Amino acid sequence: MAQEQRRADRMAADPDLGALSARLLFSVQAELFGTLAERGFDDLTPRHGAVLAYLDESGVRASELARLSGLHKQIIGTIVDELEALGYVERKPDPADRRAKLVVPTERGLAEQRAADGILAGIERRHAEALSEQRYARFKRDLRFIVERQRSR
Repeated sequence: MAQEQRRADRMAADPDLGALSARLLFSVQAELFGTLAERGFDDLTPRHGAVLAYLDESGVRASELARLSGLHKQIIGTIVDELEALGYVERKPDPADRRAKLVVPTERGLAEQRAADGILAGIERRHAEALSEQRYARFKRDLRFIVERQRSR
């Protein structure tokens, strides 16, 4: 009787979607936040990316950040509190609804966004060169389809 393959060996040989996406996320985060730290943004952690990735210069409501990131509004609120204390964002009244608040990047937040955009563009460029522009574009399109399909469940 053949010995059953260990789970760790199976996952190493043919990782499932969860393991692959986690490996990609953790690797991109490590490179992004490591490079950001080298550029003077050493007070940020990957958890802050749930807000920073979706911030707009004109501001975004916390409820919209929660929807875009897939995290609960309470978690987003905590992250916004942290980023506000670190000087990356501020809360301002929403001109469309004075009862609502917008999360708006500060000058430091805008500088971080420019740095992060450049770092991520470099990561994407590196992978597009390795695969070819066409294959990388198809990969991103297919991955986006899978993510949206999974999130709609």
